[in-house]
Amino acid sequence: MNTKTTIRNKGQGMFTKILVANRGEIARRIMNTCREMGITTVALYSDADRSAVHVLGADQALCLGDAEPAASYLNIDKIIAAARETGAEAIHPGYGFLAENPDFAERCEKEGLVFIGPPSRVIRELGDKTIARQTMIKSGVPVIPGMNRPESDPEVLAREAEMIGYPVLIKAVAGGGGKGMRVVATADELHDACISASSEASGAFGNGSIYLEKYLTRARHIEFQILADNEGNIVHLLERECSIQRRHQKIIEETPSPAMTPGLRKEMGDAAIAAAQVSGYVNAGTVEFLLDENGRFYFLEVNTRLQVEHPITEMTTGIDIVRYQLEIAAGHPLPITQEEIKGRGHAIECRIYAEDPENDFFPSPGKIVFTKEPSGPGIRNDCGIYSGFQVPVEYDPILSKLIVAAEGREEAVNRMIEALREYVILGVRTPIPFLIDVLRSEAFRKGETFTDFIGCHFPDWKPERADAETAAIAYIIDELAGKKERPVAADREGVYSSPWQTLGNWRNG
Repeated sequence: MNTKTTIRNKGQGMFTKILVANRGEIARRIMNTCREMGITTVALYSDADRSAVHVLGADQALCLGDAEPAASYLNIDKIIAAARETGAEAIHPGYGFLAENPDFAERCEKEGLVFIGPPSRVIRELGDKTIARQTMIKSGVPVIPGMNRPESDPEVLAREAEMIGYPVLIKAVAGGGGKGMRVVATADELHDACISASSEASGAFGNGSIYLEKYLTRARHIEFQILADNEGNIVHLLERECSIQRRHQKIIEETPSPAMTPGLRKEMGDAAIAAAQVSGYVNAGTVEFLLDENGRFYFLEVNTRLQVEHPITEMTTGIDIVRYQLEIAAGHPLPITQEEIKGRGHAIECRIYAEDPENDFFPSPGKIVFTKEPSGPGIRNDCGIYSGFQVPVEYDPILSKLIVAAEGREEAVNRMIEALREYVILGVRTPIPFLIDVLRSEAFRKGETFTDFIGCHFPDWKPERADAETAAIAYIIDELAGKKERPVAADREGVYSSPWQTLGNWRNG
């Protein structure tokens, strides 16, 4: 056992109660690790989430009131009051909502509550993408050609775009998740696109500031997971490729990247650690890069939080990132060195949203009439729904994250396809058939994954109607049969048959 591991196990203090300031699958995921560590959890919920899985799985739960995010999950005063009322010592923000809000982190610091994430100063500086660019330039980390300050004057933006060269990418200074981003191919499109991007950013983050970067065609989106403790120790947990995106938001992630070589991994990993060092980073985060066709990489941004796609790193490294977040926040030093971190096999994550891929991935809220999760070796499903759950209209429509791991990439792709085939969600539209088609495509199987993948290969995707109609018919028949009060038999273990088992063989395309 190495010295650092010995220090970890000598019984340093740990939190006894943590408030999870989030909802759905990510809140449940955090609570699972807390439960393993013997930490009591407090859930928060809005009126729309009274029966959500994170509420049912917590040790204690408090209602924040109205479903509107500003009145519930974004209400700092209510969340701080809830922590005080329940005696929580720390707050885990998950991702989204207040996870990258420096005012929230600063308020926790002033109130004597531990914010499980980086210091408010770091969140503030890295959250402003133009300041982050300036910081990386000073440290020698390569950045994408573009502006290093926010701008609102259309004439100034037009001049900057001409100097950068079209196509350009409009980006919001604050926030993430693809909000406030627009690709502009010509000068004629710039003015309206800037107004639209600024308006969207203002609505999403309360900050409409924008700037321009050069848009790299056929680039790969590659990120490095980092962990940093309070003593200046920093490691990265290898890379994740997140190039399959719709509306600049990731939907399929994998590790390792098909484009990675040992030399490139070392170079990009060193750059990620340098970015963390120069910013004074603490806790878990992600340094994101774009990799062009010539093997050159450029700093994109730092996500100062737990990422949606963190499970694939956990599957290949065996490291529980949430556990490390809690230990670092409690003052523990990192128990591992860079040399000890090894990846094994290949892992893929598919994000399952309530959305319609035929209608530009428009949200599809509603009641989950029936769901059946896939299972088997190497399959993990971080899930926030159940049969009968009402998917609210007020929040991000993510339902679950399906993760698979296997010895190699081809095996992982095949395993994910079969897992998606087994995944049944009735009552709302999901991208499951679309994800299957992406994974089965020749370009994906070859590892030719770039940020414009969907636009190039699936611009007008439609499902195989035969399978869609079969699913609809299966649901209708099951509903009609239910009205006749047909008895449903349980198997030997007391598990009741699904509609698919009672109806016989059919295909889920």
